[in-house]
Amino acid sequence: MSPAMDLVPDVGAMRLVLQQWMGEDNRLMWPAGRWAVELRDEQRLIGGAVLLPLPPRGDDLEMGWQLLPSAWGHGYATEAGLAIAKWAVDEGLDEILAVVRPANSRGEATIRRIGMEWVGETDKYYDMRLQIFRLRASDLAAREPHL
Repeated sequence: MSPAMDLVPDVGAMRLVLQQWMGEDNRLMWPAGRWAVELRDEQRLIGGAVLLPLPPRGDDLEMGWQLLPSAWGHGYATEAGLAIAKWAVDEGLDEILAVVRPANSRGEATIRRIGMEWVGETDKYYDMRLQIFRLRASDLAAREPHL
């Protein structure tokens, strides 16, 4: 879970963010991307999920998500994270990373529910101290019977 983006103040600003993302998406290497998280039964958008290159060089891919606070606590982030992980592994990735601020206990708990393991701390990404978690394809395969 990359550091949270700032709140977008209005519809016009959101349009600019979306245009920027569409331009970036055209340059992303497969299987990176961005997806909406929607409640199927209600057809209601509750957030987004990503699989994106980590700065500064983009050598590693990070999974992340941001959900409306009203959607917290229902398992949606775990479900989205597992779906991204399964899809990424099916597309040939051997490992996926997630980074989280040390004080983000909710994010860390979700990452651990997905089955990611803590591998250390770094200031390599986003110019701040972050916890790094990893999920390998073999970890996901071992979990498959439980999904």
